[in-house]
Amino acid sequence: MLEQNMKLNKEDLLLYAVTDRKWVGEKTLLQQVEESIKGGVTFVQIREKELDDSLFLDEAIKMKALCERYQVPFVVNDNVEIAIKSNAHGVHVGQDDMEASNVRELIGKDKILGVSVQTLEQAIEAEKKGADYLGVGAVFPTNSKDDAAEVSLETLKIICQNVNIPVVAIGGINLNNINQLKNTGIAGVALISAIFANKDIESATKELKSILTN
Repeated sequence: MLEQNMKLNKEDLLLYAVTDRKWVGEKTLLQQVEESIKGGVTFVQIREKELDDSLFLDEAIKMKALCERYQVPFVVNDNVEIAIKSNAHGVHVGQDDMEASNVRELIGKDKILGVSVQTLEQAIEAEKKGADYLGVGAVFPTNSKDDAAEVSLETLKIICQNVNIPVVAIGGINLNNINQLKNTGIAGVALISAIFANKDIESATKELKSILTN
């Protein structure tokens, strides 16, 4: 069970960064994440699909320490074991990962649990099974996830209206389309390439944050 606690506030989900190692160049992933936090990121998820478990754990431990320094919640994507071993603030799972109720049992009641959903039925079920927030998408076409099914903005609105937990929109969101998500009821947006594909991550993040807060 995860020991250390960080209570989730809806505001924490405003600008949610999901890591992607393919954008790492001269900087380390850790340096990129720190730049994004300095630019205004309010929540961090580490997502590693290819990394060896021992390297994944080492990266997660370092990233969790970095996020704690800035008082930003930190969760691990999919890998519940790494989330527990790294003492992350929580975990985020998809529809094809471990059942949300089983994850909740493993991490305890005080940890953050996020669940990816594409339909209203999945959203209601995830909330019942202990999710603290939902990731809904892909709301726009994306290259970051090969298996991402598109979710209409109408479905996004319906999900927001019918659950009592915060909703984060994810998938293909960038400076050109982020304004389309206003008035949908979301708590925030989850971004990958819109943050990490930039040479100046801090400035890019500041620009995105200013759109979200105006």
